[in-house]
Amino acid sequence: MRTLLYAIGPMLFDSLGVILFAVLLATGAGILVATVAGTAVALAVVGYELARGRKVAALQWISLASVLFAAAATLFTGDPRFVMAKPTIVYLIVGSVMLRKGWLNRYIPPEQLALVGDVMDRFGMIWSAMMFASAGLNLIIAIFFTAWWPLFIGVFPLTSKFGLFAVHVAVVHFVMKARLRRMAGDEAAIAVAAE
Repeated sequence: MRTLLYAIGPMLFDSLGVILFAVLLATGAGILVATVAGTAVALAVVGYELARGRKVAALQWISLASVLFAAAATLFTGDPRFVMAKPTIVYLIVGSVMLRKGWLNRYIPPEQLALVGDVMDRFGMIWSAMMFASAGLNLIIAIFFTAWWPLFIGVFPLTSKFGLFAVHVAVVHFVMKARLRRMAGDEAAIAVAAE
């Protein structure tokens, strides 16, 4: 539970602008309102980190860039198809960034990293694969099932991320406990052999 709480805070904070954008869009607030609100929140998140003298995480920059990109496209073109395709581009960019080893390290307490760092790296690849799959699915929905797109974008991104997040945390917790038990057993065996 402690690991879950440690990770969920930064993950929600990093994606706050995109989450607000998706929620407002799904609830019928309109593209312009959702984009402006998402942009304001994403700017506030990055500004908060910079004001505290902290390094801005890659997902925070991506969140800001994606809502700014959507804002510009919406204001200049007014074409809803462009806005519908935008998540595909964002998912491709995010998926590419997630291919970088160690990007998940900020979401786990440092004392646990040595124990499950390899598992975190594997999940980094799984997260990346989910982003690439989401990119393809978004494009299919936007092109062939346009009427369903607002519901899709309001529900699927959040539920898929929270679903994978739950699996991720559960697997990391299970592996960590198993490795701790094995280490305790190894230490006991060494102590017995030394006697």
